[in-house]
Amino acid sequence: MSSFVHTSYPLQHPGVVRFEQAGATLRAGLRGGRGSAALLLAAVVAALLVVATQVVQSWTDGHLLAAWIALWAVAFAGLALLAAPTRRAAAGVRSRVAAWKEARRQAEADRQIWALAQTDARVMADISRAMSAAARDLGRMY
Repeated sequence: MSSFVHTSYPLQHPGVVRFEQAGATLRAGLRGGRGSAALLLAAVVAALLVVATQVVQSWTDGHLLAAWIALWAVAFAGLALLAAPTRRAAAGVRSRVAAWKEARRQAEADRQIWALAQTDARVMADISRAMSAAARDLGRMY
């Protein structure tokens, strides 16, 4: 008498699947404006806390509670005061990077068209006609 056992094993490890999902969620969060602004804000506040810690370490041990209060006051003030400027700075950097990428893409496309025009007279004629039409339209505007 024979018996068959059919077991189904998962094709992927559940931990790997969770890790990939977490990575995708993190990447999606950083693509938005809030993620990069939050990281920039955290970096600025961390720098403020380092400076505050250096100042607090020079105090004597009798002022330890005052030092903690000052340190957390710097942290919360940094979060409150720098949130909006950091978000604007991150948005500005993001828009400049996008404009730079678009300019690079356009320059590469122009270079490819020009290389093609160097070898194909029809493309060169089309470019010449387009430039003449643009110059004529520009002359009519002024």
